[in-house]
Amino acid sequence: MKPINEMKLSFDSRSCNEGFARSAVASFIAVLDPNMEEISDIKTAVSEAVTNCIVHGYRDGIGIIYIHVKIFEGAKVSIVIKDKGCGIGDIKKAMEPLYTTCETGERAGLGFSIMDSFMDKLKVRSKPGKGTSVTLEKSIVSKG
Repeated sequence: MKPINEMKLSFDSRSCNEGFARSAVASFIAVLDPNMEEISDIKTAVSEAVTNCIVHGYRDGIGIIYIHVKIFEGAKVSIVIKDKGCGIGDIKKAMEPLYTTCETGERAGLGFSIMDSFMDKLKVRSKPGKGTSVTLEKSIVSKG
């Protein structure tokens, strides 16, 4: 299926850019006239995915985070958030609630659970040493 509109964005994996990513995606999909709950769900899921890239993907330094957003007929949105960081060895384990690789205990291990609960579909692909790609999909059903 061919998108009716799309945008690509890349930026450094710095914590200060997480809000920028969330706002950029929200601004791009505003043309679909989502209600406050839909926009909040998308912004939260994007925040979680970008934070995972920053904290886990590039935990040993700064890398580039890539976002590709597509809008399809019927107000369907696809958001791909990708890094070229350390990757995930066991995706199934990583997606379990409360599982985290963060050794400091500062992370709750709920990122993927949150993304999954706020979006219609979540797909995670990863290769150790190559990076991770998270695809978030949501249909905008309301009109403002």
